[in-house]
Amino acid sequence: MADKIACCGHDHTPEKPAEPAPHAHAHAHEGKQSTCGHGHQQCAAEVSMTAPEPQPNLPEDAQRLRLHIAQMDCPTEEALIRRSLSDLPDVLRLDFDLLNRILTVHHRQQNIDDIHSKLHAVGMSGTQLDAGQSHLALSEKPSRSQYWKMALGGIAAFSAEVIAWISGKEDSVIIGALALFAILICGIPTLKKGWIALRHFTLNIHLLMTAAVAGAIAIGQWPEAAMVIFLFAVAEMIEAASLIHARNAISGLLEQAPETAQVQQADGSWRAVSTRDIAVGALVQCRPGDRIALDGIIESGQSSVNQAAITGESMPVDKQQGDVVYAGTLNQSGTLQIRVSAPANASMLARIAHSVQEAQSQRAPTQSFVDRFAAVYTPVVFVLALLTAILPPLLLQQDWHESLYRALVLLVIACPCALVISTPVTVVSGLALAARHGIVVKGGLFLEQGKLLKTLAFDKTGTLTEGKPGVNLIRSLSDLDEKEILRLAASLDAGSSHPLAIALTTACKETLSEVTNAQLYEVQRGRGVSGEIDGQRCYLGNRAMLEALSIIAPGIGWQNLDAQVQALEQQGNTVIFLCRQQQLLGLIAISDQIRASSQAAIAELHALGVTTLMLTGDNAATAQAIAAQTGISDVRSQLLPEDKLNVIRTLRSQGVTGMTGDGINDAPAIATAHIGFAMAAGSDTALETADVALMQNDLRKLPEFIRISHKTSQVLWQNIAFALAVKLIFFALALSGHASLWMAVFADTGTSLLVVLNGVRLSRYAGKDV
Repeated sequence: MADKIACCGHDHTPEKPAEPAPHAHAHAHEGKQSTCGHGHQQCAAEVSMTAPEPQPNLPEDAQRLRLHIAQMDCPTEEALIRRSLSDLPDVLRLDFDLLNRILTVHHRQQNIDDIHSKLHAVGMSGTQLDAGQSHLALSEKPSRSQYWKMALGGIAAFSAEVIAWISGKEDSVIIGALALFAILICGIPTLKKGWIALRHFTLNIHLLMTAAVAGAIAIGQWPEAAMVIFLFAVAEMIEAASLIHARNAISGLLEQAPETAQVQQADGSWRAVSTRDIAVGALVQCRPGDRIALDGIIESGQSSVNQAAITGESMPVDKQQGDVVYAGTLNQSGTLQIRVSAPANASMLARIAHSVQEAQSQRAPTQSFVDRFAAVYTPVVFVLALLTAILPPLLLQQDWHESLYRALVLLVIACPCALVISTPVTVVSGLALAARHGIVVKGGLFLEQGKLLKTLAFDKTGTLTEGKPGVNLIRSLSDLDEKEILRLAASLDAGSSHPLAIALTTACKETLSEVTNAQLYEVQRGRGVSGEIDGQRCYLGNRAMLEALSIIAPGIGWQNLDAQVQALEQQGNTVIFLCRQQQLLGLIAISDQIRASSQAAIAELHALGVTTLMLTGDNAATAQAIAAQTGISDVRSQLLPEDKLNVIRTLRSQGVTGMTGDGINDAPAIATAHIGFAMAAGSDTALETADVALMQNDLRKLPEFIRISHKTSQVLWQNIAFALAVKLIFFALALSGHASLWMAVFADTGTSLLVVLNGVRLSRYAGKDV
């Protein structure tokens, strides 16, 4: 993690100065891994994956009320609710998740009863959701009685049409009775909502359908009125079922974890217990072929585990005692006993699903555009329908009956539901697809921006490289042997969790010396660590530290030493120096291996037209060596965190820019980029700051994210183009007198259904298909 914070004199700045501490714990390094109570390292990706909700205008004392509103069927109803609740004095902001029918009310001490009263006044009711409750558990499946009502209403409406066609009359008593029966049994909910919309001066689909049915009855078209209300009711039922299917694209993530697990009891026996009731610290058993129920740490056993549900990895991962396992992953070969580390509602799987759920409430750019378009489109078509009903009879002496009928057809196709509902369905399907591939995207905005990505910057250590450096070379420049050089260096760095320090302590097999008065040594951009060993002051750092301390040159001379150091750095090594008092004792070369995925990922990004560059605090020679191995030509080295931030700010002005990192000092640049990417093994700060979290340390997820973005955008515009084309065709048919009311209803609701199904189709893509 040399790119994060200085270790042993490298060119990095910690978040805050370290406090002096014994045993050389003076680096204040921010490690990439946390340690569980058993002493085993676990991936820092276990932190919350949920991006903070954008609340730039909310005071600190703002409260949040989440309501599930089953009647929130159509996007146009958002305006009805917004208009009703915005009048309340302490309501600060309203957030709508129409796909899941969730309303979030941000308020300051607002009386909750007033909110429920306002909703009731517009024909809706809200079920309050607890903070930890998953709203995906709620569904709105039609009851059996609703199916029977639809069937009886359809038979009545169809019979009225047949009798009218055979008899040539549309206003007989039997036809009127059948039509009225169909309207009452299928259309009461729609007519009620239409009346509420009229009272609140809100144009929505229910008002338009109510007007169409009333108009058809007024001009004697009873069979048409019955067929309109029946087809609309059936289409709403089918659309609701398809939206439930879209919601299941995310709820399916949670369903991968079993509902029960075998828990060890006080007497040593095992008993099946609901995962919701299993506490942290309990010991659970998972047999081969079962899915792991909860996040935890293996206490005994070893197995291969398929982690595709979390990381998107296609190959199983070997797990043994001390390793971390996740809920929803598949235990393939051996029995495992797992110590639970998180409750069911806080598992990694639950946090990923929750992150994607929260992302749905953030409107993507296309969705915002469609909403603005619909806000203008519906009133314009409504006015056009009125003019179609009035002007031809007055100016052209046309038949009033024919003009009114054409106007009613226009009213039906004035609803923008097909256009509006297609965007959230498609975006959530894209978010679910990315999550299944181990890519957690924290909003539709970032999913859409992915296809526009022009430049992508990378941190070096822990991002392009494994972040697990090892000692390659120890060279003595004094009378000490190489083992003693390593022992002293490891002693100075023994208290640090920095990867370079870990490389030193791992390589050293000797007993370490006691270090006193340890502290961070700073000089310009270079820094190191110092401490007293056996009463003598020792230093471990880089060349800048040597120059600042006026270290005595070794017998080989500075020129020869520089040549050796440059040769090592050109091979990708980071070189640190060990000094005692004013004497140079030796040097140590440490290198990090590039990730196996780095070279392929960079090549794929270049093929997609993305320009790449490296931003690192390491020296130029080492950075160039790593860049050459990965295929990156633009390298910016010896950068402090603020330098990385300034580079990203400059690149932002040239196009959509991304930043990929894993450390706390990458967080400012990650936050400033249009799209910030964090590695799975990154710091908590980087993961929380990033817009996209890669659940597997595989950089090939980056081009995969871009392909998912392209595919999502493609489906979005397919839906928009199709919905607009159908509207235009029926405009022409309605104005020329070739469209009937039931045809318009069928076209409008059928289009809604088709765009929803097309959006849901996106979540079924896999692998290279994206």
